[in-house]
Amino acid sequence: MTAPADPAETPGQQPEQGLRADAERNRERILAAARRLYATEGLGVSMASVAREAGVGKATLSRRFASREDLITAVFADRMDAYAEAVAEALADPDPWHGFTRYIEAVCAMQAADRGFADVLTMTFPAAKALEARRAESYNGFLELIARAQAAGHLREDFTSQDLVILLMANAGVVAATGDAAPDSWRRLVGHMLRSYATPGTDLPPLPQAPAPTALYRAMIRLARPAPSTS
Repeated sequence: MTAPADPAETPGQQPEQGLRADAERNRERILAAARRLYATEGLGVSMASVAREAGVGKATLSRRFASREDLITAVFADRMDAYAEAVAEALADPDPWHGFTRYIEAVCAMQAADRGFADVLTMTFPAAKALEARRAESYNGFLELIARAQAAGHLREDFTSQDLVILLMANAGVVAATGDAAPDSWRRLVGHMLRSYATPGTDLPPLPQAPAPTALYRAMIRLARPAPSTS
């Protein structure tokens, strides 16, 4: 017994309106599947794995999304909007230092909530014009946040925008390493990093509690397991 054919791959079988509806349903299934896989496994997931998760053929996936960058752009469009909005909200804060720390914590929380987005923030996708435009918008806003916090005397003068990239890379690594074994470990990292960025005497929120030794041990065991195949 053969599997039923993908409706979008059997031309001539349905009226045009039905084909359009099938195409839209397939697109939504692909996006939902990619969101699930990227959120839990990161961007290393293959296009073939996304197609299987969505229950569509590879040809259907290719018609909806011609490249990996097209799929990533569609999946993370709303998150990139939230990323840009986080900068705008931080710039609207009357306290420059609070706005700066609020932004750092918000972006790192976004990474912790979605492994795929954690990867997006530490990579570049030159072919994904819309995604990169939102990233550039956020970057320019962050430069203003830096200037304001430094002018207020609370952010070290030697802090640069590259330090945010380093933090996001480190945070992505912590998020990937700890997973659900020690899910709040990133908060401790961010707390320590904010202390390293602040000038002496600057008010800081309490340092988040360190993860329990047993939780970190579970995370270490998790890291030692072979990675699942994404082919």
